[in-house]
Amino acid sequence: MKLSPNELAIMFLSLGILLFTAKLFGEIAKKYGQPSVLGEILAGIILGPTVLGFFAPSVTDFLFPAEGLRKVVMDSIATISIVLFLLVAGMEADIGTIRKQGKQVFSIGISGIVVPFAMGFAVTYFFPGLFGMEAGSEALFFALFIATALAISALPVIAKTLMDLNYYKSELGMLIVASAIFNDIVGWMMFAAVLSLAGKGDVNHMPIYVTITLTLLFTFFMITVMRRLIHKILPWVQAHFSWPEGILAFSLALTMIGAAATEMIGIHAIFGAFLVGLALGDTHHFREKTRTIIEQFVSAFFAPLFFASIGLNVNFVANFDFTITAVFLVIGTIGKVVGCSAAARFSGEGKRESLAIGFAMNARGAMEIILGLVALNFGLINEKVFVALVILAISTSMLSGPAMKKLLKLKKSFNFRDFLEPKAFVFIDQPVDKYKAIDILSDSLSICTGEHFRTIRNAVAERESIMPTGLKNGVAIPHARLKHLKKPVIATGITTHGIDFGSTDGHPAHCIFLILTPADDNIIQLEILAEIARTFKESGFDSKTVKPVNYTEFLSMIKSNGGA
Repeated sequence: MKLSPNELAIMFLSLGILLFTAKLFGEIAKKYGQPSVLGEILAGIILGPTVLGFFAPSVTDFLFPAEGLRKVVMDSIATISIVLFLLVAGMEADIGTIRKQGKQVFSIGISGIVVPFAMGFAVTYFFPGLFGMEAGSEALFFALFIATALAISALPVIAKTLMDLNYYKSELGMLIVASAIFNDIVGWMMFAAVLSLAGKGDVNHMPIYVTITLTLLFTFFMITVMRRLIHKILPWVQAHFSWPEGILAFSLALTMIGAAATEMIGIHAIFGAFLVGLALGDTHHFREKTRTIIEQFVSAFFAPLFFASIGLNVNFVANFDFTITAVFLVIGTIGKVVGCSAAARFSGEGKRESLAIGFAMNARGAMEIILGLVALNFGLINEKVFVALVILAISTSMLSGPAMKKLLKLKKSFNFRDFLEPKAFVFIDQPVDKYKAIDILSDSLSICTGEHFRTIRNAVAERESIMPTGLKNGVAIPHARLKHLKKPVIATGITTHGIDFGSTDGHPAHCIFLILTPADDNIIQLEILAEIARTFKESGFDSKTVKPVNYTEFLSMIKSNGGA
């Protein structure tokens, strides 16, 4: 069987719509301080049976069929997507840091499994009705599955959240990632054991002890022998293959082999991909530029497709049960946060850091949904339990990032574009001096902020008279702090004539940013000034070549030149 030309056309249309919507909602999520993965999952929910399927079921069936060959192809693409995302996560991990934190990783991982597992098993076994166990089901196996589902974490979501918070490479971030790896490997082994005990069949016909032994051996092999082999092989690949095609092909091929190995063992393919990434990223022969190319490709295409595809698999309204969902959320969150936080605190972490670890590990995300799908296909759970698992996965993932940010007092990441005022984008057509340019831009910001023109103009001009604000590459940053201003605002002036702002390289400015910040926040002003200087220094930006016709085109030019 193969897809007809018409089916191929529909499939590509579906992928295009799914990718664009996922990226759009991902950007919106980031704008409001949430990890982009949550926006990507929401995009799938909107395009899936819950929203679009309710209002226009024929459209959903047309784009994202629930069965058939196109469904198989889309699921395969989603699987490849998450495998490649875990490759990137592995490349970013630091084996040395993970090794140093071995005792902490073990204690946090074990406690993060045992506590929610015990709570989930006890409540489910003695009160199976709370979890919607159907008549005729075996209480023991149902309780074992629910307990396992509550014990597992979501390595992909945890990794993505840490990346979005710019906390992935920190020592605490590596501790969380290492604990999540340990937690998930043990969790999947437990799940395989539950399926085997329940008589649902092991697809590989392997006894569970064989699966566990092979997994441990494969993990040891990848982080020792294979890591050293890669360190020796990479220079040869780079010397005899085209760059970067050769190293990319080698990396991706090794990833697919690693994924196949763990899948055949009986553990999910993503762990094989992560171990390959771990081995690749640990050698200095793996160039930073190669790493960046892979990461950008995966982040732009594969990761959004996978996370968006999650929302295509279930109707949240038709199968929603408040009681089951509430019990899941309460027991799952308390068990995971308390278990991981207590272990982290006992191992020497501070109170805030321990709670942050607990909330990070509480994110279930894609792993919970994958586990739920397998259990649903095997008949261990029904649709209502599956929906509750998905809601648990999304809710805990949404809680993870904000909780970590608050507990660790992480500042919201921003770039200066966040404060550019579209209505204060001005073309300065006539030759003028810098003070006249300040007048023009001050007038535009007066309209936007409600501040009096002279208040803005005098503050900026006074600051300019103390020290010139011209930078290299034809950029100037006149600025001031105002008493009643609530948040930073930036006006942008573009001129082809050039204005002398006393730049360090002696060149006139063609791009002027007039920056106003609140008087009581000196830090934000310094950060904006530093970021603009860094952006145009690192991008090789030449303001003389910038001739946009509107504000949107100006933003596009900045970003295409490597700007923020």
